[in-house]
Amino acid sequence: MSTVTFLLGSKVDTPHAEAIAELLKEFGVSYEIIPCSAHKAPEKLVPILEELNKRTEPTIVVTIAGMSNGLSGVTAGTCVHPVIACPPFKDLDDYNVNIHSTLQMPSDVPVLAVVNQKNCALACLRILAVHDAALRAKLMERIKKVKAGY
Repeated sequence: MSTVTFLLGSKVDTPHAEAIAELLKEFGVSYEIIPCSAHKAPEKLVPILEELNKRTEPTIVVTIAGMSNGLSGVTAGTCVHPVIACPPFKDLDDYNVNIHSTLQMPSDVPVLAVVNQKNCALACLRILAVHDAALRAKLMERIKKVKAGY
């Protein structure tokens, strides 16, 4: 079974993760939400990533962290699964800080960045659909509905 694991820099990021998860639920994709700061509790994060690396089922990790986005970098530098960062922001100033922190990763630390919550969910679904024909068919139906509206 495919899973999306949300790693949050703080519990206050839970509503941001839940907004992404709404579309995952619609498509029947399971998810889990784990608050874990890379800065404040790295000793907690590393074992979580080691457990994720043991998974053989399709898994995507969505990191949600603002400010200095160490969570996405540590996750992508350690985890074998795709990492998508979807940073939260309150306003334009907060956006500028968060997006630049997310985009500026060192070499060998592949973090994909998606700002829009719905698009983050759709990116997860499309990656998982590569090897899931039923999910791919559901996505094709959604794309047809979107196109029919224009």
